[in-house]
Amino acid sequence: MSNDALIQTVALEKTYRTGSVETPALNGVDLELHAREFTAVAGPSGSGKSTLLHLLGGLDRPSSGEIFLEGTAMSGLSKDQLSRLRLTNIGFVFQAYNLIPVLTVLENTAFVLELQGIVRSERIERARKILGELGIEEYADQYPNRISGGEQQRVAVARAVVSDPSIVLADEPTANLDTTTSLDLIDLMRRLNSEKGATFFFATHDNRLLDRVNRLITLVDGEVANDELR
Repeated sequence: MSNDALIQTVALEKTYRTGSVETPALNGVDLELHAREFTAVAGPSGSGKSTLLHLLGGLDRPSSGEIFLEGTAMSGLSKDQLSRLRLTNIGFVFQAYNLIPVLTVLENTAFVLELQGIVRSERIERARKILGELGIEEYADQYPNRISGGEQQRVAVARAVVSDPSIVLADEPTANLDTTTSLDLIDLMRRLNSEKGATFFFATHDNRLLDRVNRLITLVDGEVANDELR
């Protein structure tokens, strides 16, 4: 494990099996991600982008190889330990927002803090603070279906960063948004990166986002074809 790596993968492989049919998704990926990076992984459809993101987030397990998160080997964790690691160390932003429809914007944002056992007064204070920083505090008492897609995705970002996770993993976060809204969201995440030191790792094919990252990793057929600082 590299001393300064936030996440490191070693010979990471993932093969999906359906009956007797095997479909390789990742093939020996060696990668290091560092704190405060604003990084994207790109590549053609089927290149393994989402698979890599899911493995890094502990949402799936590799077929072979290892993932270290802040020095902890994820393969050695039980299901409960892995769930706890995700809860405390990783924030997620999904293409489909994944907000809970029966909770308000404020309650959605604070939900991860509730799962962490934070007392109500503190989690409400922290949730209101991040909503204010992201310019959406006025929607705190609204339900997700009462606000726009762009506003919902801002709430998803607020929920992802409210607990100060080690890294935020974002899977096609701008896919459902128009150009203006996408650029606003990207600039918002860039600000969180520069001002709060939030570490972001994106799976995306959106050139609007790729133009703004400071590191771009390209996957082709499940392998790292290029890794460049920008």
